[in-house]
Amino acid sequence: MIFTQYYLDCLSQASYLIGDETTGRAVVVDPRRDVSEYVTDAEAQGLRIEGVINTHFHADFVAGHLELAARTGAWIGYGSRAEAEYPIRKLAEGERIELGEVVLEILETPGHTPESISVLVYEHARDAVPYGVLTGDALFIGDVGRPDLLASFGVTADELGRMLYDSVQRKLMALDDAVRVFPAHGAGSACGKNLSTDRWSTIGQQRVGNYACAPMSEDEFLAIVTEGQPSAPGYFAFDAELNRKNRGLLDADAHARPLAAAEFLAARAAGAVVVDARDAQEFALAHLRGSLNVAADGRFAERVGMVVKPGSEIIVVAPQGREDEVVTRLARIGFDTVTGYLRDPEAVFLATPDEVAHSSRVTVGELSEVLGGAEPPVLIDVRNAGEVAEGAIEHSINIPLAELAARLAEVPADRPVVVYCAGGARSAIAASLLTHHGRATVSDLLGGYGAWQRAVMPAEA
Repeated sequence: MIFTQYYLDCLSQASYLIGDETTGRAVVVDPRRDVSEYVTDAEAQGLRIEGVINTHFHADFVAGHLELAARTGAWIGYGSRAEAEYPIRKLAEGERIELGEVVLEILETPGHTPESISVLVYEHARDAVPYGVLTGDALFIGDVGRPDLLASFGVTADELGRMLYDSVQRKLMALDDAVRVFPAHGAGSACGKNLSTDRWSTIGQQRVGNYACAPMSEDEFLAIVTEGQPSAPGYFAFDAELNRKNRGLLDADAHARPLAAAEFLAARAAGAVVVDARDAQEFALAHLRGSLNVAADGRFAERVGMVVKPGSEIIVVAPQGREDEVVTRLARIGFDTVTGYLRDPEAVFLATPDEVAHSSRVTVGELSEVLGGAEPPVLIDVRNAGEVAEGAIEHSINIPLAELAARLAEVPADRPVVVYCAGGARSAIAASLLTHHGRATVSDLLGGYGAWQRAVMPAEA
């Protein structure tokens, strides 16, 4: 058996290539949209990709089933409850897909979505215990998939939660302790609240170490699983629907084209959103007015999806040499509306000084001083609820970054605003979003709440 896990850190997303060396037959599970790595690896190992399985209609990224089918002629498989605009192979409970000695068996595990499945992997057809189980978003390492995302139209979170209880407690926990667990996501994903950084585990380890796998009643499970979930990015419902559609194939080259200054500024004037993917400090020193700052390092695409509406025309200012990367990462979440990127940002800044703005960033000491003044600023905490529960700066207003675009009216327009998060990355995005929407005096806190804790709280103790 050839079994390869591919892990995309910026989306905390795992996909899998499973093949049989004796027959050369292979299947890819939960592929991302840029599929060349799977095809190249399969060819290098003498494998033919004949099937693509999605464990469910993903909400956090656009899967690469259509791209792989176009490249390889593979069939596309989903759980039996799935309905899509393109031809699919409906995979029912207990169905076995024989690649040779290697066999895959379908286990229907609804709950995160109604059509969710897991895939049992047998290294040898007659093995009594599977080598592993690909659990999609049903079971994570340390967590389970959340049942409350707006990705399953016509099904309530309560109904999904009860399905998930059955899938986790009765089906997955019925597997042998030795079965390896390979999920579709890891730490950082908004598809759960307590995901581990580990890339795989075993059923036995999850039985004793995963809070949602401990014996409990259905109602107890519902309460514990739904409590404290992070705010979901606004693009999730868009992607869940896009994954059902017969959409266009990835063509990053068509969008990663250089734009001259005049063309770029004309697109901005016509309503295109400027996404500046440079480091927050570079952005603070100089940027084009109205730009949104989402640094390319880290969870770039997910965070763009928090502050930019799907379907918006996007023009990019990227770190030098990373233009193609930025466009591809946006395409991974279905943002195919990039017109191009600014060819030489620094030259444009120098040539058009009236178009250039600067951002305000404050230190903990500066914030502490103004908070004690006669007219303190409004403090906006853009962390998620679970983070805020562990401590916050006094009198701050909590609006998670994923909710800020929809809750702008809650941010006073007649007072200075200081935004903070855990370490400074999300607050820089939030500050640029507030400025983009007309807030005149906005700063973000360098180092975030972590810096505040280290500098201020010991003095208060």
